[in-house]
Amino acid sequence: MKEEIIIAGFGGQGVLSMGKILAYSAIMQDLEVTWMPSYGPEMRGGTANVCVIISDKKISSPIITRYDTAIILNQQSLDKFEKSIKPGGLLIYDPSGITRAPERTDIKIYSIDAIEVAASIGNAKVYNMAVLGAYLKARPFLEMKNVVKGLEKSIPARYADVIPKNREAIEKGMEQAKLVLE
Repeated sequence: MKEEIIIAGFGGQGVLSMGKILAYSAIMQDLEVTWMPSYGPEMRGGTANVCVIISDKKISSPIITRYDTAIILNQQSLDKFEKSIKPGGLLIYDPSGITRAPERTDIKIYSIDAIEVAASIGNAKVYNMAVLGAYLKARPFLEMKNVVKGLEKSIPARYADVIPKNREAIEKGMEQAKLVLE
């Protein structure tokens, strides 16, 4: 098993955090992981992306240019990474940040209205966890107990009280993710 993922959007959307939580979740499941962030100097509001590789074998290089999965949170990222998804791969996107729908027909596509999920929970900061929930629905290889451990590992102890809201967002994201193209 090997999953090569790009998560991309604007700084401030929780792109890097989502990648870190995904990476820690996989580590908690005794899988091999690389986590490689990339962001512009402007941070919040600028573009940000993170590549995560999860494998049951040693990972030879963290550098990837073709992805099994792309998690896309804005139009700039869709324009940049849609063509880099391997045929038969997966695209997850939040339509609220997209002005042109994905065009590929040789991949599986899910959409998740993560803003709506976060609003229903009453906390805008769980937006990225709703998106993570959509990913976990589409690729259910991580056990929820390990995802919770990944949350606990990546969220500082002083913010431990937000873990239940994050878990709720993941679960609602799993429920509300819609398969657009199979």
